[in-house]
Amino acid sequence: MNKLPLSPELIKQLSQKHGLPDAGSASIREIFHLVNLIERETGLRFVRMEMGVPGLPTPSIGIEAEIEALKNGVSAIYPEISGLPLLKDETARFARLFLNIDVSPQGCIPTVGSMMGGMITFLVANRNDSTKEGTLFLDPGFPVQKQQVKMLGHTYYSFDIYKYRGEKLRPKLESYLQTGKISSLLYSNPNNPAWICLTEEELSIIGKLASEYDVIVIEDLAYFGMDFRKDYSRPGEPPFQPTIAHYTDNYVILISSSKIFSYAGQRIGMMVISDHLFNRSYPDLLRYYSSDKFGHSVVYGALYALSAGVAHSAQYGLAAVIKAQNDGTYNYREDVKEYAEKAAIMKNIFVSNGFNIVYDRDIDVPIADGFYFTISYPGMDSKELLRELILYGVSAISLDITGSERNDGLRACVSLVPRDLFLDLSVRLKMFRDAHPR
Repeated sequence: MNKLPLSPELIKQLSQKHGLPDAGSASIREIFHLVNLIERETGLRFVRMEMGVPGLPTPSIGIEAEIEALKNGVSAIYPEISGLPLLKDETARFARLFLNIDVSPQGCIPTVGSMMGGMITFLVANRNDSTKEGTLFLDPGFPVQKQQVKMLGHTYYSFDIYKYRGEKLRPKLESYLQTGKISSLLYSNPNNPAWICLTEEELSIIGKLASEYDVIVIEDLAYFGMDFRKDYSRPGEPPFQPTIAHYTDNYVILISSSKIFSYAGQRIGMMVISDHLFNRSYPDLLRYYSSDKFGHSVVYGALYALSAGVAHSAQYGLAAVIKAQNDGTYNYREDVKEYAEKAAIMKNIFVSNGFNIVYDRDIDVPIADGFYFTISYPGMDSKELLRELILYGVSAISLDITGSERNDGLRACVSLVPRDLFLDLSVRLKMFRDAHPR
């Protein structure tokens, strides 16, 4: 610990040399790059909380299925654009067993990660009505999704949902939808970064208003089943993962393989489009695509132009993992509950050293322990706090870039912090507290 705190001048020099912005306003990937540079320059091992990267091994069943597929020659064959039939079938089955919804396999479409699923949905949902403008984000949220709509030239709106929980959500949400400008609405559940979890009452409000104002809901389930206060992992048995699909037919669900199945490196996720929406006609889509059908425009318009499908072997691997989960021979929860256990320990370390949890309540109950949590320190805004923590070998991201109204907080991800660094984290935060008395 004799290297700490690091020199602010060193951080400034590295940032300027490599064209990086001030850490307090940097993106997730820019923070990631900066910390890599600092570690190489100083030899210091950081407590890295900036990236939402799974820190667990991929289930062997997926790896073995990919190897077998490669041995059988799939690398020489273009995959079907709409997806491997086995994967589509198992995803529809997964939706029935874990979401308690029925959807046709035709609407279960593999994409190159859920980020591409979001991009594809924006490309179609935000072009289905020439009188509308873009997306409403229920913040705080994943910053790159706003970057996607900005790249596409779409307008977006947003508000921090934390003050509008429960019935308070209805008038706030309707104030945006009644303008007639909103094509699509996006949220994550559990929420990245706050880890709040929308209730059935809130999903009902969103769904009914979406139907009333003809808005497509994009439900990002990147952290599927990871509200560990309930066990959503038993196939075909309640409780089921809460979903908008029970309250509107206007939905696209994004299911990531990265967190629930630790399959991040293969860049594969699933879009689940309702049968109603998949087959719906929007005449204004003909401005951009060869068909006015939503599903056809997704597959043979947007997906075809972006990647023409997803890597063949990765589809076989994910299909095997989902099938095992569906069959009950594998249970993702047994692996990923490690995140909740680490979050509980890490939150206690921060709070014991004078930090506060920013998003600390889920309406009337304590926030769950999971993949993320949020922190603040008295007397500091988020930019200053992040700059100072980096000097003590601790990295995170500012809530400023997530659409949060809390300009004093940071998002901390637990996945890449091994338990053998918990003692270092405790020591570094004590040094930080001693240097910044409350």
